[in-house]
Amino acid sequence: MEDICGNLAYVRAIFILISLEDLMNKLKPYTVRYRSFDNGTIENCFYAYDCFEARMLAMEFNKYINDHPNCIDLIRCEELSPLK
Repeated sequence: MEDICGNLAYVRAIFILISLEDLMNKLKPYTVRYRSFDNGTIENCFYAYDCFEARMLAMEFNKYINDHPNCIDLIRCEELSPLK
């Protein structure tokens, strides 16, 4: 019985790894640029499915952007270079 439980744990671990790899393949890096209170520009990078999710993540993780959502002046999808 221990062998079956060990195999199930192994299969679950492999499934989780495959799921994470599949998730990372779908996420893209986005640069969110915004203007601060002194009119300087600041950039943050987020991995997201699309630009709308990148905006939501920026608002969630940055209090200034959350308080001033119209300060965002650019959301750019960055190109991923292929691994060599």
